[in-house]
Amino acid sequence: MNRIAQLIDGDGDAVAVESAVAAAPVETDPLDAYSRAVVSAAKHASPAVVNIEVRQRPRQTPQGHPSHRGPAGGSGSGFIFTPDGLVLTNSHVVHDAETINVTLSDGRSFPAELVGDDPDTDLAVINILAPNLASIRFADSSAIQVGQLVIAIGNPYGFQYTVTAGVVSNLARSFRSQTGRLIDGVIQTDAALNPGNSGGPLLNSRGEVIGVNTAIIPGAQGLCFAIPGNTAQFVAGRLIKDGRIRRSYIGVGGQNVPLHRRLVRYHRLAVETGVLVVGLEKDGPAARADIREGDLLIEVNGTPMPSIDDLHRLLTEERAGETMTITLLRGTEKLDVPVVPEVGR
Repeated sequence: MNRIAQLIDGDGDAVAVESAVAAAPVETDPLDAYSRAVVSAAKHASPAVVNIEVRQRPRQTPQGHPSHRGPAGGSGSGFIFTPDGLVLTNSHVVHDAETINVTLSDGRSFPAELVGDDPDTDLAVINILAPNLASIRFADSSAIQVGQLVIAIGNPYGFQYTVTAGVVSNLARSFRSQTGRLIDGVIQTDAALNPGNSGGPLLNSRGEVIGVNTAIIPGAQGLCFAIPGNTAQFVAGRLIKDGRIRRSYIGVGGQNVPLHRRLVRYHRLAVETGVLVVGLEKDGPAARADIREGDLLIEVNGTPMPSIDDLHRLLTEERAGETMTITLLRGTEKLDVPVVPEVGR
């Protein structure tokens, strides 16, 4: 609002003028931009986050006899990703469960059945039959960047619907699943996770899923990990269709890396990222084909392979026994190497 100010001219006469100075705005929103993003994402996604309680089958002794100990129980998190009640969670939360029970954010509780389980990626899909379900959608996890705001929602130590926030710390971590398979391209974040967060969503500022929280390093602070959302979508689709995933493998551990621009221009490559070989299984298909640590895998059968996810998608059960030509960079040299994948054990 404008106000009238009286100024005194040089002769002492009062002159009324309209001030152009507006009154200082009053701050009515106590939240800054960061807080608003976290609050908005949590409100959007929380109704789709669930608490999962499991009761596992009685364990057996090494001799195959039933153990005298009763069935073990456990808990974790998950999230509804379809309106008809499909829930994504970690394999280690529901693997070998005798009964699974899901509690929604509104307090309703329902039994769940296992749709499919993939211990190699520590992902599983379960299903509940319930009306009026909220769900959340996935975002493209390949578009996230280091330093980006992320929000985690889960049930650590039974404290239901706990929200934590942090940033993406790294996009190229690897760790082994409980089956021993190397999971590559894992998202590292400093958003606090604790036992019970497993299977919950890692969200962007719009409340969309970019990862599935899966692991922490006990005793460390700010070292938490999530399976990328793109990987989770692919695995979930196969689990819904077939109940499991059987894969072929070539025995390579790799991570996504950018390619030097000079190499991209010199070899006229269609992509600017590739898969760096950081480990090889002894006597595996890749090792027998003379693929070496430090090689950069860039194509399979002439198709660009910019990430480890693309390689995993190609290594289906149907690929076993079929020769594939892997194009790689070794130093500045571009090589084509024939590799015959085998069915994973």
